[in-house]
Amino acid sequence: MKSLSRILSTAGLALGLALAGAPAGAQQPAAPPLKQASPAAIAAAKEILAMKNASAMYANAVPNLVQQTKDVLLQNNLNYQKDLNEVAVIVAQSLAGREKEIGEGMAKIYANEFSEQELKDLVTFYKSTLGQKLLGTEPRAIQFSMSYMNQWAQAFAEVVNSQFRAEMRKRGKEI
Repeated sequence: MKSLSRILSTAGLALGLALAGAPAGAQQPAAPPLKQASPAAIAAAKEILAMKNASAMYANAVPNLVQQTKDVLLQNNLNYQKDLNEVAVIVAQSLAGREKEIGEGMAKIYANEFSEQELKDLVTFYKSTLGQKLLGTEPRAIQFSMSYMNQWAQAFAEVVNSQFRAEMRKRGKEI
């Protein structure tokens, strides 16, 4: 589970960076409106997210966004560094806990994407021996898969580069 937390906290940092630093035009399209889910579906979705330790993705969202906002403000207001550092503590304290809104939203999204019965079946699956194995090993499998994809991409880029050079050579142009 330690590697899952590491992967998810990295994802959480990426989420924080995306939320704080993305220009308005570069944001993801808005999610479609969510249907009203039953309390049981929401509860099952929350249970699944808890088993997957999804909260690790957004646990530091508030302090990360406060820090990033302060850093951006400091770039143009260096003379206010002391004040901005003090205000960052106040803002972080006043907004502490708001990251839970992300978990609530994620549960609603799961409840929108799966029926109540499917969510209950998923809870049963994740509690099974195979489900527990999946929860324990999937983070490593994802990490190794990402590493493999990066290695493949590097090797494939060399192949693409070689073909570009060969085709340009055919045209009498050495690059």
